[in-house]
Amino acid sequence: MAADETSIKVSTAARDRLAQLAAERSTTIRSLVEDLAQGTPTQAEYAERAELARAELASALGHAPSPEAEAKARALLERMGAAAHGPQAAA
Repeated sequence: MAADETSIKVSTAARDRLAQLAAERSTTIRSLVEDLAQGTPTQAEYAERAELARAELASALGHAPSPEAEAKARALLERMGAAAHGPQAAA
């Protein structure tokens, strides 16, 4: 194993599922896990993005959106995400 590598332990079921997912994407478990780790923002990164978005909106609108407006926008985005990833999305 190279100096910049490590191993992780998962259940046999998780390993088998990762292998199936990797095969369906014509990749390896290693690449699948690395893509997940690199492509998934942390909570701190999400918070930073939200703050940047607030600043952009404040600059464009002349004021920051209200907490109510943010909550409505968040709910809309969550509904859109659920619709895109729901059972119909797979069909």
